Amino acid sequence: MDHRKDKLILVDCDGVLLDWKYAFYKWMEESNGLEVMEEGVYDVATTFHITKLEAKTLVRQFNESARIGFLPGLRDAIKYVKMLHAEGYVFHCITSLSTDPYAKIMRLANLERLFGEGVFEELVCLDCGDDKDEGLLPYKDSGCIWVEDKPSNAECGANLGLRAVLIEHDFNIDYINNDIAKVKNWKEIYESIV
Repeated sequence: MDHRKDKLILVDCDGVLLDWKYAFYKWMEESNGLEVMEEGVYDVATTFHITKLEAKTLVRQFNESARIGFLPGLRDAIKYVKMLHAEGYVFHCITSLSTDPYAKIMRLANLERLFGEGVFEELVCLDCGDDKDEGLLPYKDSGCIWVEDKPSNAECGANLGLRAVLIEHDFNIDYINNDIAKVKNWKEIYESIV
C-alpha cells in the first residue's frame, strides 16, 4: 500500500473525471444514427431502445475507438483535481474501459492533456463494464477516498473499507446510503478534504 495513502485519492473515470455520456451520445448519433429515447438511466440499452448485446458491443466499440482519447472533462473536475494535486494529492484511476492496451494509452493521454502529467500515478483499466472489486482490492481497509458515479461500485469501495463518495447524476439521484457521501461536483469533494 502507498505510504502516502492520506494523500491518495482513488477515482473512477467516466462520469467522475470525464463526460463519457456526452461523447458517447454524440458518437451514437453521428456514427450509428441512434438517438436518445430515454433520459436519466444508466443502462445504454434502455437509453437507446436497443438490445443488451447491441449496447455492450457499441460501448466496447466506442471505448476502443480513437474518440476515447478526446472526452471532455466533467463539470468542475479539471479545476478541483488540479487544485488537489497542487496541495500534494495524487490520484489512482480505476476504470472499466477495456483491456485493449491502446484504449489505455488513449485514456491516459486524455487525462494528462486535461489534468496535467503526474496527477494520475496509476491507471488501472478493467474490462468494459466490469465491476470494480478487482481494481479496488489492493486498497482494502486503507481508508482512501474512492470517487465513483455508479452506486454498486461505490458500495463495493465502502465494503472494502474505503471512504466512498458518489458523484450525483440523473440515474443515481434517488440513491441513498448512509455509508456513502453524495456530492454534486468536485468543489464539494475539495472542500470536504482541504
